[in-house]
Amino acid sequence: MKQKLTRRKFITLAATGAAAATLAACAPAATPTAAPAPAKPTDAPKPAAPAATTAPAAPAATAAPAATAAPAATAVPAAPTQAPAPVMTAKGGDIRKSKSGFKGTLQYWVLGYQPQRANATGRLMDDAVAQFMADNPDIKVEVTGYTGDQAGFTKLTQSVQGGSADIFRLPSDILPLLVRDDLVAPVDSFLTDADKADIYPGLLKAVSIKDKAYAWPLWVPPVGMYLNLDVFKEKGVDLPPKTWTYDQFVDVAKKLTFTRASGEKVYGFTAGIDPGLVNAWPLFMGDDPSILPLTPDNKKFAFDTPVAAAALDKFAALALTHKVTPPDFGAQNIADIGTGFKKGVFAMYPEPSGASSGYKADKINFDVWPMPIGKSGKPVTAGGIGLISVYAGKDKAKVQAAMDLGRYLTSKEVGDDVAGFYLAPGARKSIKLTDPINKFDPFVDSCYITPIIADWPAIRTIIHPKLQNVIFGKEKAADAMKAIAPEINKILDAAK
Repeated sequence: MKQKLTRRKFITLAATGAAAATLAACAPAATPTAAPAPAKPTDAPKPAAPAATTAPAAPAATAAPAATAAPAATAVPAAPTQAPAPVMTAKGGDIRKSKSGFKGTLQYWVLGYQPQRANATGRLMDDAVAQFMADNPDIKVEVTGYTGDQAGFTKLTQSVQGGSADIFRLPSDILPLLVRDDLVAPVDSFLTDADKADIYPGLLKAVSIKDKAYAWPLWVPPVGMYLNLDVFKEKGVDLPPKTWTYDQFVDVAKKLTFTRASGEKVYGFTAGIDPGLVNAWPLFMGDDPSILPLTPDNKKFAFDTPVAAAALDKFAALALTHKVTPPDFGAQNIADIGTGFKKGVFAMYPEPSGASSGYKADKINFDVWPMPIGKSGKPVTAGGIGLISVYAGKDKAKVQAAMDLGRYLTSKEVGDDVAGFYLAPGARKSIKLTDPINKFDPFVDSCYITPIIADWPAIRTIIHPKLQNVIFGKEKAADAMKAIAPEINKILDAAK
C-alpha cells in the first residue's frame, strides 16, 4: 500500500483547499448573519476584468465550503455549547445495528466538525454517533474534525495514510487522491439489495472510479433559484411557472431591476462566480446536453465547442446587454450576495440548499424555483455530492463496522433519529425532508454532478478567470475557452 504524499498530490490538495469554495455549488452554504452590508450597488465601481487569463496558482477562497464538504455551520442554528447531549437508547433495526462482531474504537474524521457541540455539524454528528453507539455498545466512535483548507485536507490525507482514520466524510475532490494510493475500501460488496434500490440511480456511479464505488453517497445539494418574494410583491411581478424558460427568466429579471424612491438600485439577478462555484452554470448548460466542462468520460475539455460558446455568451448578456446584474457581477463573494438578497437588493440568485435554513430562521420571505429551462427543453441543475468513505484496512471486522456506520450515517434512520441531520436532499429515495430543504428534492434527478477526479480543482481554477473575462466583456466565449483547452487537455492527458 502506498503511503507517500507526492509533490503533485500536495499541489492538488493545495488547489482543493484554496478553493474550499469547492463545490459550494454543491454544499450547503452559510447565510451570513454578521457580514457588513455591501455598498449600494449604485456606488460600486465596475470591477476591472481580471488581467490573468489563466488560473492563479492558489486562488483565495471567497465562497462557502464545498458541496461535498461539510455543510456550513450556520445553515442550522447551532445549539448552545453548554447544552447537554441527549441520552440515546438503542432502537434496533437492520440499519442501526452492526453485524460485524467488531469490538473496539472507530476513528471518524468529519470536515467542519467542532467538538463539544460548538457548531451545527458538531451537534448533529455527535447525536448521530451517540445513537449508533447506543445500538452497538461494543463499538466506540471517536470523532475528529478538520478544516476545509490546505492544512485540513493535508492532515486528513496523512491520517488516512497512517491508518489513524477508519471512516471519513470528505469532499469528492479528495476521494480520487486516496483511491489512487489504495487507501479507500470499495463499498460494492457491502451494498445490500435494499441499499441499491434506495440510493438514487447514478449516485453510486458518480462515486465510482474504474467501475468500483468508493463511498456511501450522503446527499446531493443541487442548485436552485432563490426568489425574494417581497421584491416580486413590491413591483407587482407574478411568479413565473416552475417550468419557466430562459427567456421568461430574463423577462422577470428585467422587471425586477429598478430604482427605489430612496435611490437604492435593485437588481433582478446576480450569482457567485468563483473557482469553487458552479451555481450559475445551469443557466448555460441547459441549452444542450453536450455543454459540459469535460466530456462524460472526464478525458477532454468540452466548453470549447461552438454550442457551448453561444450559451456562455448568452449568459454574459445578462450583464452586458440586459443590464439586470449589479456592477460587480462576476466579482462578488457569496456572503455579500446573501446579505443583498436578505436586504431585497437582489431579487433572484442561484445557490444550493444550505442557505435556505438560515433564511427561514431569519424569517426572510423567499421561495426556491427550479433553474430556468434552456434550449434543450429539459431541466438542468448542477451540484456536488457529499460522501463518506472507509479506510482499506486489514482488519475485516473493523472495515465491516466502519461500513455499517457509513450506511447508518447516510440512511433514512439517521434522519429520523437526529432532527435536522440532513442539510441537503439525501442520496436515498427513502429520506423525506421538511421545509425548506425539501424545496430542493425535485432537482436531484436533473443534477449534473461535478467531476470526481483528482485534477478537477486545478481545472476549475483555469476556467474561472476566463469565465470572468466573458462576463466582463473582455473576451468572446469562443476565444476564451479555446485559449485554455490545450492546458486543460494536457492535465487530463497526464492523468490517463
